[in-house]
Amino acid sequence: MATEMRKWECIVCGYVYDEATGDPEHGIKAGTRWEDIPEDWTCPECGISKADFEMVLKAA
Repeated sequence: MATEMRKWECIVCGYVYDEATGDPEHGIKAGTRWEDIPEDWTCPECGISKADFEMVLKAA
């Protein structure tokens, strides 16, 4: 059973990183898990660090 793709939101600007689509413009391929993104990756919108993202929880 495949693990569900998650989304992560920048707490500063609201940019959402979706594991399913990745961030190809910045070298992150579609399907790349959050934990596999380099620690020095930054938000493509505001430049904040990866540590300042929170997982988007699905509505029940």
